[in-house]
Amino acid sequence: MVNLLLKQMEQTREMMIRSGVENGLQNAKTIQLSRRLDQLMNTYYRQTAFEEEDQED
Repeated sequence: MVNLLLKQMEQTREMMIRSGVENGLQNAKTIQLSRRLDQLMNTYYRQTAFEEEDQED
């Protein structure tokens, strides 16, 4: 699960950067990709936090 999230984060980041260069930072597509990246990052950090808690117990 974590590896999949990392891959999705990297792909989304690359698409966001490309969109920002091609369409501008205020473009709706760029903003949508930025929000998607935020969601993926939040999921990743929640997932890894739970895994760390399990390892400590």
